[in-house]
Order: sequence, then C-alpha cells, then structure tokens
Amino acid sequence: MEKYSEPSKDEIIMAFVASCIESVADGLGVGYREIFERMDKVGMIDEYIYPCYETLHSESRENLTQSLIETLDRWENEINA
Repeated sequence: MEKYSEPSKDEIIMAFVASCIESVADGLGVGYREIFERMDKVGMIDEYIYPCYETLHSESRENLTQSLIETLDRWENEINA
C-alpha cells in the first residue's frame, strides 16, 4: 500500500499561487503564461500573493480573482507612470 504524505505549507501556497494565476488568466481571457509574466514583472507574486496567502485564501474565488485583476492593473499603472 502506498503511503500518503501531506504536502508542505510551501507546496500548498505554491498551488494557491498557481490557481490565482490561472483564475486571473481565465477572468481576462488570456493565457496563464502572460499573466504569470505580468505578475512577475511587477512583483505581485513575491510581494503580495505569496506573503498574503493567509488572508487571500479566505476570500471567495470570484472576489479574489476580481481583486487580483484590479491589483495587477493598479501595480502595472504605477510602474508605467
């Protein structure tokens, strides 16, 4: 019988980050790679999604996706200003 091992907290958070990227991509109708690159460029993954996991993962998927889209747009506009 194969033994089941619990994923580490980092693995759980990384799966959450991946699901956030995919949700935003679906919400905007673009590919996940484009969203990953946009989020990475503005530091959104390392400076917002990953460190704020505890707060963000308690949101509904719909609200979280909309909030992430708005945050991405705002961060991109601040960088491009």
